[in-house]
Amino acid sequence: MNRTIFLTAALALAPLTAFAEGDAAKGERAFNRCKSCHAIADGDNVIVRGGRTGPNLYGVIGQPAASVEGFRYSDGIKTAAEAGLVWDQENILTYAEHPTNFLRELNGDDSLRSPMAPQRFGDAGADLAAFLASHSPAPAENAETEAEATEEAAPSE
Repeated sequence: MNRTIFLTAALALAPLTAFAEGDAAKGERAFNRCKSCHAIADGDNVIVRGGRTGPNLYGVIGQPAASVEGFRYSDGIKTAAEAGLVWDQENILTYAEHPTNFLRELNGDDSLRSPMAPQRFGDAGADLAAFLASHSPAPAENAETEAEATEEAAPSE
């Protein structure tokens, strides 16, 4: 119940239309405050050089939480991932702006904390979300990639 109230309130504060209208070019500037901890790199192709405190954010939109290989995640994010959290343009900004509150509400556990410091993006939030989405495969591509991986993992007859 708390999770529903929190997510409903978060979405009411950040209308879906704002995310569709975000300007990825302007979002790159908003990402400057993120790059002290996060990079965006597709393999050896470094798109935005950043810190390594946080996980690489290439492809984050449309991906399950806590899915960057080799990164050590907090218990709160791992619990959210186990519950099926998939990052989208709305919830990643809600998380970034209130990481501990987001995890507590989502998981229903007031003891959880996020190691990420809260960020305030204001009007630049939609732009940042568009920027992150521009460095993520389209949802159809994610589905195709997952289907191909499933086919490759399946035993042949």
